[in-house]
Amino acid sequence: MASSGGSGSGGTGAGTRARPMAPHLQVWRWHVTMAGSIFHRGTGVALYGAAIGLAVWLCALAAGPDVYAVVDGLLRTLPGELALYALSVAIAYHFANGIRHLVWDSGRGYKPSTADATGWLVIFFALVAPIGVWALARF
Repeated sequence: MASSGGSGSGGTGAGTRARPMAPHLQVWRWHVTMAGSIFHRGTGVALYGAAIGLAVWLCALAAGPDVYAVVDGLLRTLPGELALYALSVAIAYHFANGIRHLVWDSGRGYKPSTADATGWLVIFFALVAPIGVWALARF
């Protein structure tokens, strides 16, 4: 027996209303707090990958100079240094945005203009702080 689209079927038959669709990225206007949320998730995933990379680096260090030389050689290539720089950007972003979330947990910073300003501040920090860290590391 066919369903007439009644309760729970999701149909649009007689006597039922169409259920609203969940909002998607194509529906909403992009703004900095939306981008910040996506960046926070992305940098979190990147940091999981970095933790695996750290474990590989430590295993190479423990395995001896020959194995460590291979990993060190990879990290000293242009792609290796770019990956390390991207990691430092991810750390800076996740750190600054974590502080932003702590402020939100206290009930402050929800005013749209404040949320937008702190969103841009976190992005700025994530781009500028690693430059300073890498410049200090090169001395």
